[in-house]
Amino acid sequence: MTGEFERRYGFPPGINQVRTADREDQAAARTLARESLISVDLSTFYGSIGEVTWADVGNGYFLDTAGDVLLRLQEDGAVAIGADHQSHGLVIGSDGGGLSYVAAPDGSVHRTRTASLDEPELDKVADDLRQFLELLERALTQFIADGVPGSL
Repeated sequence: MTGEFERRYGFPPGINQVRTADREDQAAARTLARESLISVDLSTFYGSIGEVTWADVGNGYFLDTAGDVLLRLQEDGAVAIGADHQSHGLVIGSDGGGLSYVAAPDGSVHRTRTASLDEPELDKVADDLRQFLELLERALTQFIADGVPGSL
């Protein structure tokens, strides 16, 4: 089975999991919750989910740990969102192909158009975290059905 996967996709199978938050993740989530940039839904998510790693779905889909989100915020700051750059969000993951997902304080999720986070151009992909997670689920379901991950 492993050889078949590698022949079909050109790389060996990787980790595919939704990991439950451990104590360290939950502590980071509580610290992150004190930031004004995080929505209630994202805070709740990180209280339960440690990370999402779907390395084999297309280029991959990754939702970072609360600790990684917090560290990126401390080191690089928030990402400007919108044409006026008045709103700022948190990088919460990536598509494995260089594009990042940014969660806004209002709960919406945006995707960068390029791999750079310096003056990023963002497209809104979901109105809230629930819709974003549903889109991820659809990408996984489609990939299982026909090997094409869809676009997210």
